Amino acid sequence: MSDTTELSGPDLAAGIAETDLADGAMIGGHSAGKPVVLVRRGEEFFAIGGQCTHYGGPLAEGILQGDTVRCPWHHACFDVRTGEATCAPALNPVARWEVERRDGRVVVRRELPTADGATPLGTTPAPDAAVRAIVIVGAGAAGEAAVEMLRRRGYDGTLTLVGADESVPYDRPNLSKDYLAGNAPEEWIPLRGEEFYAEHRIELLRGRRATGMDVAGRRVLLDDGRALPYDRLLLATGADPVRLTIPGADLAHVHYLRTLADSRAIIAAAERSHRAVVMGASFIGLEVAASLRTRGLEVHVVAPDERPLARVLGTEVGDWIRALHESHGVTFHLGRTATRVDADRVTLDDGATIDADLVAIGVGVRPALALAESAGLRLDRGVMVDAYLETSVPGIYAAGDIARYPDARTGEAIRVEHWVVAERLGQTAARNMLGARERFADVPFFWSAHYDKVVNYVGHAERWDAVEVHGDLAAGDAAVAYRLGGRVLAVATVGRDRAALEADAAMARGDDAALEAAIR
Repeated sequence: MSDTTELSGPDLAAGIAETDLADGAMIGGHSAGKPVVLVRRGEEFFAIGGQCTHYGGPLAEGILQGDTVRCPWHHACFDVRTGEATCAPALNPVARWEVERRDGRVVVRRELPTADGATPLGTTPAPDAAVRAIVIVGAGAAGEAAVEMLRRRGYDGTLTLVGADESVPYDRPNLSKDYLAGNAPEEWIPLRGEEFYAEHRIELLRGRRATGMDVAGRRVLLDDGRALPYDRLLLATGADPVRLTIPGADLAHVHYLRTLADSRAIIAAAERSHRAVVMGASFIGLEVAASLRTRGLEVHVVAPDERPLARVLGTEVGDWIRALHESHGVTFHLGRTATRVDADRVTLDDGATIDADLVAIGVGVRPALALAESAGLRLDRGVMVDAYLETSVPGIYAAGDIARYPDARTGEAIRVEHWVVAERLGQTAARNMLGARERFADVPFFWSAHYDKVVNYVGHAERWDAVEVHGDLAAGDAAVAYRLGGRVLAVATVGRDRAALEADAAMARGDDAALEAAIR
């Protein structure tokens, strides 16, 4: 989310020789004081803005696949012909620039008018004319991405987004990262302003919950008594934090982090606190710990695990994560659980106590399945969907944290609790609700920030029989491969953004040789 970018590379307004850019290659430069990426596709040249519209990543450091540029930071995709953001987490297009060829040179001339990111771009299939009313339950990553994609793909019928949160949809990953640490301003957090939904005729119902469904009558029932008719329905109800039931868990200084209101409450508590206990060495728990340390609090992490994140990232990365946090002053109490919370301390199961005036709990989440269950949808540790993200009831789709979908790489049904995956599920579900019949084949991706280190993870490995570390974790420069039966199922990287991007692309096209090359 950088507002400024240091210009580098050639002045493309002055031009470069055509022979300086090979077919299928791109180069980063600038024109009229703005970063630009110039791309060659055969005898055609295209120029687009050089800064990702998600967090401002430098697109020139990404990779080019066909007509798509992938951002190196969080793997957003942009069409070089139109500038469209074709794949989350970016929602807005990048600028397009006029390109002129003369006397063997390629010159980037002027910035062209940018099409609205919520209108159709390029050639898209005509929406199913029978679909005139769509309801989306859940205004998180999947729901927000879905409503935008529906409008971008030309759907002009009734569109209702139902959200339990009182806020407009917002950037949830930032709640435990820069925003909580005090490094990101409040204006970065909403994904769109109120006017966006009105302009694009999206009825955003905030602070409302769906309490039931009339499947036969195709209606969603709300907590205010309304019944919303639908031709297509997307369930994107997300997940709820696991709540502790120990004595004192309901005290005022005990916090969970799931919503913007939760993050604001922790920030307010941190401003008047000195010592914090974080229960749970999960990604959220450790990001909260890092953010509170950045704010200057004394931080203790309590978790039953032998090492943090080992279940997801293995012992090697778990040990590195622990050492990283300890180097920033965090104290771990591993192999321990809390048995009681008092106003000024937390008691552990071995009788030890930790002084604390702020307690944050991050011990996991559970998918919110009550609505799907009431509708009689097929469930198995999530809402079961097919490759097109349709549930066991025709016309009802599911996306985000609740969806258990067939992984294109392994064929196994998986449920993934990550922001980018949720957004992409929502985008695919939106296109399929309009008749696209598009299989969801995206490779899972997430990132986790700890101080100045970022872990990128591509693929999905619920189990493995070998872990390989290439590089030096201690130096913050490594790629870690998770194998099962010799095959790489997932890759985690630190300080190797391009390797993560190349691994993602290789998995997507089923190129195991390129995947092996990317991690070494």
